[in-house]
Amino acid sequence: MALLTKLAALAASATLAAAATITHHFNITWVRANPDGAFERPVIGINGQWPIPRIDADVGDRIVIHVDNQLRNQTTSLHFHGLFMNGTAHMDGAAAVTQCPIPAGASFTYNFTINQPGTYWYHSHTHAQYPDGLRGPLVVHDRKFPYRDQVDEELVLTLSDWYHDEMQTLIPRFMTKGNPTGAEPVPNAALMNETQNLTVAVRPNKTYLFRIINMGAFAAQYLWIEGHKMRIVEVDGVYTRDAEADMVYISAAQRVSVLVETKADTAANFPIVACMDSSLFDVLPPDLNYNSTGWLVYDDTKAKPEPALVDELAPFDDMTLVPYDNMTLLPEPDRVVKLSVKMDNLGDGANYAFFNNITYVEPKVPSLYTALSTGHQANNSVIYGEYSQPFVLERGEVVQVVLDNLDPGRHPFHLHGHNFQAIHRSEEEGGIFEDTDPAKVRFPEMPMRRDTLVVWPNGNIVLRFRADNPGVWLYHCHIEWHVVSGLLVTFVEAPADLQKQLLALPEDHLDVCRLANIPTVGNAAGNTADLADLTGQNEPHAPLPEGSRHNSPPAVSSPSSLAVWWATSASASWRVDLRDERTHTRSGKDIPSKDIPNVFNPPSNSSLALP
Repeated sequence: MALLTKLAALAASATLAAAATITHHFNITWVRANPDGAFERPVIGINGQWPIPRIDADVGDRIVIHVDNQLRNQTTSLHFHGLFMNGTAHMDGAAAVTQCPIPAGASFTYNFTINQPGTYWYHSHTHAQYPDGLRGPLVVHDRKFPYRDQVDEELVLTLSDWYHDEMQTLIPRFMTKGNPTGAEPVPNAALMNETQNLTVAVRPNKTYLFRIINMGAFAAQYLWIEGHKMRIVEVDGVYTRDAEADMVYISAAQRVSVLVETKADTAANFPIVACMDSSLFDVLPPDLNYNSTGWLVYDDTKAKPEPALVDELAPFDDMTLVPYDNMTLLPEPDRVVKLSVKMDNLGDGANYAFFNNITYVEPKVPSLYTALSTGHQANNSVIYGEYSQPFVLERGEVVQVVLDNLDPGRHPFHLHGHNFQAIHRSEEEGGIFEDTDPAKVRFPEMPMRRDTLVVWPNGNIVLRFRADNPGVWLYHCHIEWHVVSGLLVTFVEAPADLQKQLLALPEDHLDVCRLANIPTVGNAAGNTADLADLTGQNEPHAPLPEGSRHNSPPAVSSPSSLAVWWATSASASWRVDLRDERTHTRSGKDIPSKDIPNVFNPPSNSSLALP
């Protein structure tokens, strides 16, 4: 694997330095890769390479990224997942929310300062594009890292799922009346550091900091290292009191950093095992390997053993984590936002995702631009359009989000612009929070904070955060199929203060909108004369006629019987076709991505500070 950062050497020479400006020029193009060694396909790379570069910075650094979209057939944007973007809300990168998508052939510059330490990632936030490869780690190093003296070396370990078909091929087949139950396409493979059979060279009697990021589109993953304990020290950019774990569960978009102490000798090598959470999959393909395996390699001349079978998947409960700063529970909320999740069909026969019986539809004017261009009326949630699901928050409010999952699936929900206190999560089948016996609900004194939290099937979660970051921030499921199907809401935070912060947008913001004929002022419909008039706003399909119902799968006794139903249903025809196509197009000329230069770790001459 690529070189590890030599933290111990850096510690000896590190001195406090002025904040730097780190500049990148990203030419976004199609390249070809074969990360699972089974199927070469087009992927989205940067500067002709894939995997794409890792971004490293120190706390306080300024990041400037010049983007040139040379995809030719797609728009794009970049979101810096987990970064608050304080004072630069227009740099959040969510297309149709904080900017217009960058058209093919156009350029755009992201310019922001990072004041948060920890482990993050960046990815496209346009049209479910990042599963095609536009995703990479972002690490913010911190000389005040509380476990600094315990760390000898660090590395980044990414987990992801992988599809053999491009998203723009899969999405129309997912969002169709031929798939009335909304069964999400199942990945073809699981990857570590965007490859398989990863090896991590380690030395005895050392402590390694693993920064683990799930950059997948769909699958959560269980992770463990045979013969080694892990000590959790960070989740989603928030330092924690160290907590020992044998196994961790990491949903799409979550991050966890762990300390791993190596053994005293080099007698054996040990598997690193990641297992996709198959409970998320409606169909269980018989040929799918749910695991990806890497190895801690003490001695490259010794065997790399197959992982042992485990009796059960019993991960650490992240709700028990305590933040390192001991921040206490926020006071009683000023605002309670109640959200209920369900999946249902609309009049086109496809299956959509709903918050409070509304499926998200992009407004004609990016919501941030509506907030900036409408004066005092920016406090009126109506102008943002019914289908952007807007909640206007006052500055300084303590906001409590109560989310009831009326769906039998797990969902990782992510908040832009903030982390939040995770103050309650029910068990599976926990029902509606309001129906819970109050005697059984006790909010922790020092709740875990993170920016992405999983709600269990037919369960509920409760979050709190303070509205102290003016901007327009999405809250959404980070299963990309559910972003496509509409599981998003919009928080418009302190719009009057936002107008004072952003007196003028950069010219390239306006240029990309002009190129795409997207209006930049007015309400969600682009109306400026009467902001309450939403005539012409983008709308979802009409509901199904009364009494209509979709073709639900039958009750089944095993995954194999479900697969039989799927293979004989109309909604399965495209899966069968794709499997046949892959069989016919595989060739001996495929080049595994492990032969592509791996850029997930900085070069050996890196002068980066401690994590």
